[in-house]
Amino acid sequence: MTEGKYLWTHHAREKMRHYRLTDARIKRIIRHPTRIEEGVLENAVACMQPAEGKKYSEIWTMYLVSKPSIRIITAWRYPGKSPERVPVPANILKEARKLIYG
Repeated sequence: MTEGKYLWTHHAREKMRHYRLTDARIKRIIRHPTRIEEGVLENAVACMQPAEGKKYSEIWTMYLVSKPSIRIITAWRYPGKSPERVPVPANILKEARKLIYG
């Protein structure tokens, strides 16, 4: 599924439906993340923003930078505060920012 510079996997669409997340929300998390970490896939980036609501939770998305687009792999809600892990290497962040902001 293609939408300009974003490619959405079927898995990502299913998870978004399950957690009631919109395309715009996922794009906003990618553009303005609160935290960025290395994803579980090789060269993947996982980023997060806190969700609105009475109980604290986080909305995460994982994507791959594959020129000329960003491939959204999955998205999920994490109940509570997740532990911090490995930050993303600078060269991968640089490539991602070029694709996101042009």
